[in-house]
Amino acid sequence: MANRRLSMRKINEVLRLKLEKGISERQIAKSCGISRSTVKGYLDRAQLKGLTWPLSEDLDDSAMEHLLFPPAAQIDADKRFMPSMEYLHQELKKKRVTLQLLWHEYKKVNTDGYQYSQFCERYRQWTGKLDVCLRQTYRAGEKLFVDYAGQTIPVTDSSSGKTREAYLFVATLGASNYTFAWASFSQDLPSWIGAHVRALEFFGAVPEIITPDNLLSGVTKPCYYEPDINPTYLDFSLYYNTVIIPARSKKPKDKAKVETAV
Repeated sequence: MANRRLSMRKINEVLRLKLEKGISERQIAKSCGISRSTVKGYLDRAQLKGLTWPLSEDLDDSAMEHLLFPPAAQIDADKRFMPSMEYLHQELKKKRVTLQLLWHEYKKVNTDGYQYSQFCERYRQWTGKLDVCLRQTYRAGEKLFVDYAGQTIPVTDSSSGKTREAYLFVATLGASNYTFAWASFSQDLPSWIGAHVRALEFFGAVPEIITPDNLLSGVTKPCYYEPDINPTYLDFSLYYNTVIIPARSKKPKDKAKVETAV
């Protein structure tokens, strides 16, 4: 998985988020469901080729792929030595010790070892499994958290008296906790997108980032490592000039604001 090349659609989204929106590499990684080192790798390639945004109309996916990924020999990584992750983790707690310093020491002994980006990626994958809890703070207008409430609510038709169960969509601003709620009889894609549109109209503004739960309406595969954004949801974000950064599956702290509102 780590060596699989991304689709050109996702690579274009990486470039858009950086070159047009000015989003940090860390946030781009979360939005696109890839590692930060992968983001940096693609941005470095784009910078080397002098790419700017918007891309030239003559640069289709095939030309773009050939430009960024010229044929290169593959390296067998299975035989390369990697130091203990626990050792790296403990060394990094010391003053003035960085991953780059540790990598230089590693390469002096292992001349055919991993390159710096791969070295960092393996360490980040390991640290990603650690259970770390940090206090989250948000700027005004930075994030909007969206989710459906866990339980349905009864809605009664005043004319017929018939009662139906409805799903409650909740959207909460990260900085102020200002909350919008909307009931619908489905969680399908039109209802999901429609609720977002109503939320933005209610708030009267568009946040920099929208963080949804890993609901299938918004994310095609509920997986932290590859949460491919639903194409329609991506089109929605492009239209409103915002960024979608899905929460990790089974990680409620990623969207604690809306979980509290729900």
